[in-house]
Amino acid sequence: MQHRTLFESSENESVLKTLEGLQYRPEFVDASDEAELLGHIETLPFQEFEFHGYLGKRRIVSFGWKYEYSGRGELKKAQEIPKFLLGLRRRAASFAQLEPEVLQQILVTEYRAGAGIGWHRDKPVFDQVVGISLLAPCVLRFRRRIHPNLEPGTVRTTWERVNLVAQPRSAYLMQGPARLDWEHSILRVDELRYSITFRALR
Repeated sequence: MQHRTLFESSENESVLKTLEGLQYRPEFVDASDEAELLGHIETLPFQEFEFHGYLGKRRIVSFGWKYEYSGRGELKKAQEIPKFLLGLRRRAASFAQLEPEVLQQILVTEYRAGAGIGWHRDKPVFDQVVGISLLAPCVLRFRRRIHPNLEPGTVRTTWERVNLVAQPRSAYLMQGPARLDWEHSILRVDELRYSITFRALR
């Protein structure tokens, strides 16, 4: 276990040096804060994530604003941010060096065993993103297109890839190139995981 932890720490240090605009903070919340958050989260009205008629393995609930993936891709008002998330929002905003009110959208996601997220960038309506991981760890993968020097008229796309291991109770911040130039995905988890994602609007 210690060897694995050291490996993940070294891997995270490498990705943070490579990927401009990505920050990571382990132990962002302590175990008692996590337990209190989970007590509230377990009562939330989760719904299956729907994308153009397909249901994902994860369940979500939005606060402040929600993005309608199944319709015309519109941003709509969601239910008010609950009080139990306001303190965490203040901490997330401080981490991102923003005012708390700037983080207007909160997405709470339940990842059951085997659930993950495919490659994507967050929608252009969003700016900075702060994610907080609870329970199981996950591998947050990043990639961006690179075009190697080839003979004139030859086209080939390759990818630069790096991974961040998000440990339980940790937080990450995506802004600048990490948010705009790189795609990200989450590898399927082995055990139940929750994430609380705070987003600023453009």
